[in-house]
Amino acid sequence: MVVKSSRSERFARLRLANWRNFIQADVELEGRVFLIGPNASGKSNLLDAFRFLHDLVGLGGGFQEAILSRGGVSKLRCLAARRYPDVEIGVTIGNGKTSWEYELSFSQDNQRRPIIKREIVRRAGETVLIRPDSDDRADPARLNQTYIEQVNVNRAFRELAEFFRSVRYLHLVPQLVRDAERYIGKKQDPFGSDFLEQVARTPDKTRDSRLRRIGEALKIAVPQLKDLRFYRDPARGTPHLRGRYEHWRPKGAWQTEEQFSDGTLRLLGLLWSVLDGSGPLLLEEPELSLHQEVVRSLPQMFARMQRRTGRQVIVSSHSADLLRDEGIGLDEVILLRPYAEGTSVEVASDVGQAKELVEGGVPLPEVVLAETRPPRSNQLALFGD
Repeated sequence: MVVKSSRSERFARLRLANWRNFIQADVELEGRVFLIGPNASGKSNLLDAFRFLHDLVGLGGGFQEAILSRGGVSKLRCLAARRYPDVEIGVTIGNGKTSWEYELSFSQDNQRRPIIKREIVRRAGETVLIRPDSDDRADPARLNQTYIEQVNVNRAFRELAEFFRSVRYLHLVPQLVRDAERYIGKKQDPFGSDFLEQVARTPDKTRDSRLRRIGEALKIAVPQLKDLRFYRDPARGTPHLRGRYEHWRPKGAWQTEEQFSDGTLRLLGLLWSVLDGSGPLLLEEPELSLHQEVVRSLPQMFARMQRRTGRQVIVSSHSADLLRDEGIGLDEVILLRPYAEGTSVEVASDVGQAKELVEGGVPLPEVVLAETRPPRSNQLALFGD
């Protein structure tokens, strides 16, 4: 019997070994997570661990494709790792108590083909699956696929596969949205080449309802915007968004997404992603191109989304404005700090004097950004004095 997923299920813990920047990482996660760290510390690579789990079970995905699309095992293995170590990802999924645990360890064979070294599924502490099993040992080719991706064998933990499939990632690139010729048929492109197609594929009633809500929100950030609608080019059938802007003419002026600013498109995509789906939402630097007052409002929007749906959001950022919301707790902030032996991953509440400083009145951005600031950033220059 497959138990229905609770909509408040989330990633409660992440464990990594030899994954990209991280030799070892083991961190507990809240419903809102803010990943803070300097450039090249591994924020995108940490988010990619969750994307990898999605790709294991996504349409057109699977273990082999998830690794090959990332350049192979050698590109995933941490550069600071010792000789021939396995790459490992482990997660705990729950809603206040442990529901599921999933562990996957993999390496490559002599022909550099990805191969599973260990796959484990537990529910409430009870082992549901452990590999390699006797069938794997009799036929090692079976270790080219995970059980989580195979519908004929994952019935006992299909709920877990569905949870991984519900993960969403967005890092919308406005230029890709504007240029319809860049769309190459790829579905759910996280960089937005098929964003308008995603909007078009949404049922009419749902799409129109979302666009009304997004339009009302956009009017606050873009005061001249008075209306937002979806339409198809009657000649080519190409999907478009268009907005009516306040103008000296009585009926204003209509513009398509080609004329929207980068900030408008990014915020529109962000708002759409918040309304689209119920699984964990991964956002990379959502502050890009947005006014600082809009950025400061994002944490409260995420908090309201959580109160309403229980949906987890994991955000990477460099923005002090994003962290100025007084409702953000130190346990929601994850600090990434690079060293010669890879990047450390720590909850801010466990770091040094962070808790005492915040309780003493030091603003949260000053505390956490100081912990991740490049040590010689003030010496950055192209020309001497």
